[in-house]
Amino acid sequence: MSPQTAERLKSQAPIRFLLTFDDGPARPRTDNPTLSILDTLAHNPLQPGIKVLFFVQTRSSGAGETEFGRSILRREADEGHLLGFHTATPHHANHRFLKPEAFEQSLNDGIADIVTIQGSAPTLVRPPFWNYDKRTFAAYQQHGMHVLLTDLSANDGKIYGIKASLRRRSNMLHLLTDVRERIAAGELPTVDGSIPVVVSFHDVNSYTADHMAEYLQILMDCAHAVQLPTAAKPFYDDKAVLERAALARSIRDSAQAVRLPGFWNWLWE
Repeated sequence: MSPQTAERLKSQAPIRFLLTFDDGPARPRTDNPTLSILDTLAHNPLQPGIKVLFFVQTRSSGAGETEFGRSILRREADEGHLLGFHTATPHHANHRFLKPEAFEQSLNDGIADIVTIQGSAPTLVRPPFWNYDKRTFAAYQQHGMHVLLTDLSANDGKIYGIKASLRRRSNMLHLLTDVRERIAAGELPTVDGSIPVVVSFHDVNSYTADHMAEYLQILMDCAHAVQLPTAAKPFYDDKAVLERAALARSIRDSAQAVRLPGFWNWLWE
């Protein structure tokens, strides 16, 4: 870390990790990854009772469309987590490639599903494949939803084949080093006394579920390694505070330059 960065960080607030999960609920009836993650968030040695943002697929085939899947979504809401919109189609459809009528119907369906489950409409959306354009972005806004991307990604979107990662720590360390420079430059807002750093996982990934407690420790270790102080409670534990932080980090304009995880920046340029 350069002396200039170290000096600038002195005037910045501590960070707080805002955990997000995409693609759930998971399908398996036994050893369900989403349920395992919920257990870890509630009971872990670092901070029991962590609250997170689940970007859900309310009508995914064999999962969100089923009573079992809906019961998982209800548990998420009942335990104080926040539900955001991801899809309301049978599969993980790219919104840009849906016909306008089908896209509008999916928005209406997904919002209605989430209202039924958590009692309020979603204010946040994460587009499938991180992909949006002026048209879809405007549609999200018309439905009262704001696009949230990420700062740190576990790159765990794969749910078939080899799901393990040998670069969990080095990947987070690399990404958090970049975040540190953005914080030093004053690019990230302070919300309720801390700077929200958005972290993305996939709760349908069984490897992620099995190693969730380890991921929490890795985030803390990496913050210490790059000399970023964390808040007294390094993870969010209140849904309203979590939502305020997420909204503050959302994308304000479809033309805004963004940084996407992995190869997605290259793909969507």
